[in-house]
Formats: sequence, structure tokens, C-alpha cells
Amino acid sequence: MARLSALAGGLTATIALLTLPAVAHEHPSGITDLVTPAVVRVEAVSHVEITLLDHIGELRHVERSYDFPLGQGTGTVVNPEGAIVTLTRVVRTGEDVAVRAANKIFAEHHDVKIPQDAERHSLDDPLLDRHLKQCYPPKKSTATCIIDVSTEITIFPNVAPADTDGFKADLVKAGSGPDSPAVLMPIGRAVGSVGMPTAPLADKVPDQVGSPTSVAGFLGRPGPDVQNTVEIAHLGKGGGKGDTGRPFADPEKKADEPVKLGGLADRGLIGAPVIGDKDGHVIGMLIGGGKEAKMIGVREITAALTKAGIAPRRGAIDSAFEGALTRYHTAYYTEAAPGFQRVLELYPGNVVAAELLKISLAKRGGPEDAGTRRAGVTPASGGTPLWPFIVAAAVLFVAAGTGAFLLWRRRRTPDMPPSPSPSPPAPPPVPAGAMPQPLDEGADQTVVVRRSAPLQAIPQHQPVITAGEPPVVFCTACGMRLGPAHRFCGYCGHPAET
Repeated sequence: MARLSALAGGLTATIALLTLPAVAHEHPSGITDLVTPAVVRVEAVSHVEITLLDHIGELRHVERSYDFPLGQGTGTVVNPEGAIVTLTRVVRTGEDVAVRAANKIFAEHHDVKIPQDAERHSLDDPLLDRHLKQCYPPKKSTATCIIDVSTEITIFPNVAPADTDGFKADLVKAGSGPDSPAVLMPIGRAVGSVGMPTAPLADKVPDQVGSPTSVAGFLGRPGPDVQNTVEIAHLGKGGGKGDTGRPFADPEKKADEPVKLGGLADRGLIGAPVIGDKDGHVIGMLIGGGKEAKMIGVREITAALTKAGIAPRRGAIDSAFEGALTRYHTAYYTEAAPGFQRVLELYPGNVVAAELLKISLAKRGGPEDAGTRRAGVTPASGGTPLWPFIVAAAVLFVAAGTGAFLLWRRRRTPDMPPSPSPSPPAPPPVPAGAMPQPLDEGADQTVVVRRSAPLQAIPQHQPVITAGEPPVVFCTACGMRLGPAHRFCGYCGHPAET
């Protein structure tokens, strides 16, 4: 029966484990919530300080300051310290902004028509033309302009309320081409007391043609009127190494995905993370524009981070957020709500966590809450299924029948002597002269017994008669005093036959 009890206990535990909620799972198809908290807006400008030395008339120094936009796009935070990957074209330009500043200051000061671009131009007036050419870089001893150029990169995180000022970042490592990854690091601070939310990077790009993905980014600075944009796409055939990228293609040919994504890239989605549909990890970055948008793979991203000496990793915010997200996507809203509250304690501006917390609180304890259904609060139609209990009862019935049959067979087996019961251990021998004194059972005087032979020589069960009336009997095994009516020794259990 002990075996049957153990079997029943094991089956009960197994059924209980099967009916518990799952803690780990693969995220639902198309999930982007793991990545979107780590998506940021990146804006870069060239700041030019220029001084024009006007020698034509009276010597004058004309000072101007210009900010020329370099690029704008989307970046992804890859570690809690705020390291960001984006495209090189977003933070660096191939045009010479010093030439552009020279054209602008000359046109303003001398009131002449010069195109406001980064090309070198000529003027009809020979004197002005000579001064203009001497203003262009590189700097010479006869230069008419002193120019200082610096790049200013501003990061606008996905937080609420919106950070209208953003924070500055340095360009740590630029790529070899405009469509290669660039690595940025914040100057002085990262948002949040324990850093920033990060996006998980995948190990590789899916090989299967038509694999579904999502592209997430910003078409402007994050705020109440500008939410993150998420667009679905599919991987096309071939390509994918280096700056050449891998094309997009809709397997059902319902949309021209390169054109659709190219338009979004031109509006600010350039450099956005491409998110795999399987587990919600970043598999690449959006490149291109116009009518041809592509994706560079995650290996190019990790290679750029390695060259910059930066290791991608997750942080405390990500651990709390992913745990809450798992419960949210399995409809355990009561359990998800405290997790999202913890995320907001660590990173108060987390827009995604705040929105999911709002939904979790609204559905907590309701008919959609799996935790409530499991506790039996909702009607039976939404409760735990009965089939695990039916299976358990059937298994226990079969086990009980099998045990009864084996017990019956055992009793019917002939010539099977019963197992002997263990006999009580024999008392240790009492050495001569060290016999314990028997307990006094009512005698009013001490009787001294003298023996002419040692105790071991007295036959077993032979009573010892002492002087005086009535005779006093002692157990020959242990020396315990026996009463007149005692048939067994009260100390060791041996019979006291006379």
C-alpha cells in the first residue's frame, strides 16, 4: 500500500504541474514590445562658427553661427549605459559644411546671389570672387574666413512626458559607408536611475525567404502627437552582407514593401531596428530610401559594437519588464500589473510599460484574466478543464486494482513461510557481584540473600528461596524480585515457574 500511496502522490503532483500557468513561453507572433521602449529619435547637426574678414573696404570682422542639419533617423539602445546604434548617414554627411557656411555668410554680408549649398561657386565681380575663393577651406595664410565646425548629436528617448530637450551624445565609431552602423554614447548622463531600457539582439538573421518582421521607429520627436511607428515587412531572397543589405518582399505580393519602407525611411525611420517575428529580437537595421529599402543584418551591428569596444547587454529594467510582459501576453493581468509598476519605479517614463499597466489594471479580475478563471471566480464555462482530473482518477483506479491483484496472488502462493518477527534483544549478561538491586514491592525489611554458587550456575527458571516466611522469589535471568502471584518477570518478561 505504501507503493500505491507514493504512486498516487506522484500522479497528483504531475497533474498539478500540468494545470499551473506557464512562466516561460515564446512571445506571440509580431511582438515588438521588447524593443520599442529602447527605440529613440536621433538628430544630428553641424554647428559652424565662421568669421569673415572683409578687406574690400574698411576692415571688418563679420561673425556668424550656423547649424546645418546632418541627418535624422532612428536609433536603438543596446545597453543600460545608453549605447546606441544607428546608421552613419544619420550622424555624418559627405558634404563639406564649411563650404556651405562660406556661401551663406558671403551672400548675407555682400548681398550677392550664391546658391545655399555645399558647392564652390564663382562671382562675376573679380574682387568678390577672389575673396570668396579665399574663404573656402582649407585654411591658408591668405584666407578671408576663419571656420570652426563641430557635430552635435541629440537623442530624444521614448518617454512620457516627452523630453523636449533630449540629451547629447558623442559619435564613438562611424562606419565605412553611409549605410553602415554607427555607435553613439551619451555625454554625462543616461535617462533613469538604473540606466535605460535596452533591446535584445538576435544571434542571426532568419534564412527563410518570406520570414515576417516588424520595423519600429519615429517619424519625428517622440511626444503626445508622435508615437512610435511599427510597420510589418518580410525578408526577400539573397543578399544581406555588408552595406548591400537584404531586400524586402511581400510573399503574397499585396504590397510593394521596398517602396513602402523606403518612404518611411526618408521620413525618419532610417536606421530603425528590424524585429524578428519569432522572439521579438533585433535582427537588423533599416537602410536605403526612396523606392528601395533594405536591411543590414545583426552581425554588422555586433561587429560595429565590437570595434567601438561596447558590449550589448540587458539591465534590471529589462528583467522586470520581460517578466511582466510574459504574464501580460498569457492573459495573467493580475500578476502582470505589479511587474509593470516595478518597471515604472525603475524608469518612470517608460511609455510602453505605462500603457500595458493601464490595460492590465482594467482587465484585472475580469473574465479575460486567466488568473481569475483559474481561481474559479468566473463561470464554469471559463474554468479549468475537467479532463486532467478524469485521467488522474482512471490512473488511480488502475493502480489500485493492480495492487489488490498482486496482494491476492501473494496470499495464495503455497509454501511461503511468514517472515519471522524479530525477537527482542537478549539482555546483557550481568557480571558476578554486580547484580542490580531488585525493586522493593512492599517488604518492610531488607532480606539478605546468600548463595553458595554464582548466579550463572543457578538453573534458568529456578526460584531462589530466601530465609524467612513467606519465600522470596527472584528472576534468574535479571535478578528482578517477583511476587508470589507473578508468572512472568515484570522487568525482562521471562516466565517465573516454580
